[in-house]
Amino acid sequence: METRERRRPQFRLLLLLLLCGGCPRVGGCNETRMLEKLPLCGKAFADRMHKVDVWKWCNLSEFIVYYESFTNCTEVETNVVGCYWPNPLAQGFISGVHRQFFANCTVDRTHWEDPPDEVLIPLIAVPVLLTVAMAGLVVWRSKRPDQLL
Repeated sequence: METRERRRPQFRLLLLLLLCGGCPRVGGCNETRMLEKLPLCGKAFADRMHKVDVWKWCNLSEFIVYYESFTNCTEVETNVVGCYWPNPLAQGFISGVHRQFFANCTVDRTHWEDPPDEVLIPLIAVPVLLTVAMAGLVVWRSKRPDQLL
């Protein structure tokens, strides 16, 4: 029985260490070490991206697995040195990788315009007038409770 009682604190400590494997270290963030480790993630990502045709670099479905691996790598390496992720330095590094591989990718955005006034005014006025009419009908009906409509 005594051995069980002695092992419980050790078991709890082991469980705590396993559950808190990604917790930042007590010593704080070692930014220098982080900036040494992040390029390893970038190099692995670059090696994988060179397997993808350049004209497919703007199609996320072609390299999503590589990008996920890169993101996970930066997160793990950042946490290992006691830093939180994301942080400004890690984001700066990731932005640099984006500039290297995705600078020529553009986002086609639809330019939205308001409809012409001939369409817009009725779309606004009709619901407003219906709301006023329904409120008036409720007030009128509440004053005449004994009659049916």
